[in-house]
Amino acid sequence: MPKDVPVDPRGPRFSAWITSAVLAAVLLTGSWRLLAAQAVLFGLCAFISLKLNPWGHLYRYAVQPRVKPTAEREEPAPLRFAQGVGFVFALVGTIGYATGLTALGVVATSAALAAALLNAAVGLCLGCEVFLLLRRRVPSLARPQ
Repeated sequence: MPKDVPVDPRGPRFSAWITSAVLAAVLLTGSWRLLAAQAVLFGLCAFISLKLNPWGHLYRYAVQPRVKPTAEREEPAPLRFAQGVGFVFALVGTIGYATGLTALGVVATSAALAAALLNAAVGLCLGCEVFLLLRRRVPSLARPQ
């Protein structure tokens, strides 16, 4: 399993824009297959490595060389947790759309879209904030010393 290293925070925001577009397309089309693909991507990033995100690669190789460098970095654990939350919402939405429970699909997808847009537009990662709150309450989530 690849080790995650601290990341440029602009990469996840870039990824959030693309994720927002994907989730908006799901809402417009009702495509459970597209949402399932997004769920797989969330799952890969959450449970294996953030390095498996193709939008991160696109940012790293096409965008990052063209923007001003930054020394700012984010630890990967909150980002991976946020991807796990996205995975749950996308999975629930996929199940909803695929089984004819369209309202469930719309609600779950809309929640994921709202979170992705918040991250993309203003840099507020809801899943990351939940992780940080949980870390204060659950000792096993604390950073290794």
